[in-house]
Amino acid sequence: MRLYRPVGLQELLLIYRSGMRRFPPRLPEQPIFYPVLNEPYARQISLDWNATSPEGAGYVTAFEVEDTHAASFEVQQVGARMHQELWVQAEALDAFNNHIQGRIVVTAADFGPHFIGRIPEAFSLRGKDARTQLEALIGIHGYNGMDFHGEVTANHEAVFLHFPYWEQLANESGPQVLEAIRKVWSGAFPELPLGVQPS
Repeated sequence: MRLYRPVGLQELLLIYRSGMRRFPPRLPEQPIFYPVLNEPYARQISLDWNATSPEGAGYVTAFEVEDTHAASFEVQQVGARMHQELWVQAEALDAFNNHIQGRIVVTAADFGPHFIGRIPEAFSLRGKDARTQLEALIGIHGYNGMDFHGEVTANHEAVFLHFPYWEQLANESGPQVLEAIRKVWSGAFPELPLGVQPS
């Protein structure tokens, strides 16, 4: 079964740290993990809730779960016909993660006007927000390929989280640096797809 999960910046970071294979444990005030059954519903949550949150970022993730395991959870309709979810109790999430097939991928991303992103603590991107990180990478790419490679790999978490945002800025910032980032990424992290993937 293909499922979708809208997440914010911090949750996507934790998913990334799992190698895009697991969703993080629920917080005490979050007794249920609820993936949704269709992408339009996930996108609605991403746009209306995540992108308007203080983080200013919404990502839609997609993943496959073994049919037999997914069937053990009753489909819940929580609004209109499209608003269908699986309700996974927090204590069952670890087992649920074990039945995810392949990797979790990002299929859409939405950003609010106040999006800052993850602020790196090292190298040339240190202390910069998502937009100024891209500007810095454009500058570094223009004068030193080795430094550019080192910057992308050293700050790979920020690069992964921000790449969908940078894709949306490509028209004003120039797409050539995005291709250069992709090239570095495919060599350093070939198993982790970068940016928004086809759903």
